[in-house]
Amino acid sequence: MSQVEHAVRSGPGRVLVAVYAVFALAASARAAVQIATRFAEAPVAYLLSAFAAVVYIVLTVALATGARKVALAACLIELAGVLIIGTLSLTQPEAFPRATVWSGYGSGYGFVPLVLPVIGLYWLFKKRSSG
Repeated sequence: MSQVEHAVRSGPGRVLVAVYAVFALAASARAAVQIATRFAEAPVAYLLSAFAAVVYIVLTVALATGARKVALAACLIELAGVLIIGTLSLTQPEAFPRATVWSGYGSGYGFVPLVLPVIGLYWLFKKRSSG
C-alpha cells in the first residue's frame, strides 16, 4: 500500500477525497444538465464544466487509490484550469456567456475550486516528504 493510499484511509486525506468526490458529483451533474438542456447557448463554457468534472473524477479516484503521480498531474491541471479560465472569464466575459465551474476562480462555488488544488498539492507533497 502506497503512502498516499494509506494516508487517505483516515484524517485529512479522507476529507480531501470526500471533498473531491462532492465536486466530481456536482460538476458532473451541472455539466450534464447544461449540455443536455442549453448546449447551444454556451458550448465552450459547458464543455469546460464537463472537463472540470472529469478532472475532479480523476482526482477523486487517484487520491483514493494512492495513484500519486496521477493525482499530482490532475491537481496541476485543475489549478491551471482555475487560473486560466478564472482570468479569461473576468477579462473576456463575452467569451463566457454562461459560467463554468472555474469561472471567476470558482466564485460560484465559494472559491473552493481555487483553494482545493492548492490544498491537494500541499497534501500530496507533505505525504511524500513525511515518509
